[in-house]
Amino acid sequence: MPTSSASTTDASKSSAASGGVQSLERAFDLLERMADAGGEVGLSELSASSGLPLPTIHRLMRTLVACGYVRQQANRRYALGPRLIRLGESAARLLGTWARPYLTRLVEETGETANMALLDGDEIVYVAQVPSKHSMRMFTEVGRRVLPHSTGVGKALLAHTPPDEVRALLARTGMPAATEKTITTADGFLDALEQVRRAGYAVDDNEQEIGVRCLAVSVPNSPTAAAISISGPAGRVTEAATDRIVPILQGIAQELSTALANTAAQA
Repeated sequence: MPTSSASTTDASKSSAASGGVQSLERAFDLLERMADAGGEVGLSELSASSGLPLPTIHRLMRTLVACGYVRQQANRRYALGPRLIRLGESAARLLGTWARPYLTRLVEETGETANMALLDGDEIVYVAQVPSKHSMRMFTEVGRRVLPHSTGVGKALLAHTPPDEVRALLARTGMPAATEKTITTADGFLDALEQVRRAGYAVDDNEQEIGVRCLAVSVPNSPTAAAISISGPAGRVTEAATDRIVPILQGIAQELSTALANTAAQA
């Protein structure tokens, strides 16, 4: 029996839609692979890591270049494009907005200033903060960028990154000393990351600013690498206070992770 024209049309539409979704998934996968590689790659590298044939990757990259999400360098390699910045900044602000109720609870239960930070390229960017009610409190401007090696959130975010990638990042950023207690060697920082993995939390002990201690944990299974922390005067964030605060930090990080997962599932 001949196929009706309506059935043929419906099948064509379904096939086109399926192909469109697949192309979209592949394009986002390539963007994420570029970000994982430091933001700049060659087509052969993308082909090797993704398993896609070169003609398919070339076609997708042409589209991404035309849209401004990727740019082609003079050396014919491809780099993440400036149009992604606006999307990233908007997403970071929204993530910070979602996190604020959890940070508020963190302040209420610990008494110290609560922060949320992301790893953006080679830098840490603070996307949300709820200040302590104490007259003496810590303040970090939302949007502030710092290097990972001198912060608790930096250690929390990099704790499970392969050592060679950590060394490469540190080589790109350098390890300037913010205080006399800042870790300034790659080996010293890798030792600190091992301590984070063993303990389940990170500490900035006067390393970013003298007189300030920070405790931080990563947010498990966050859609982008994220960490939450509390910071306060060293006289209040003592070793005894650490034993009380860390379980609170870990519990709220898990709750935030669950909330983010549920939001993604509903999208």
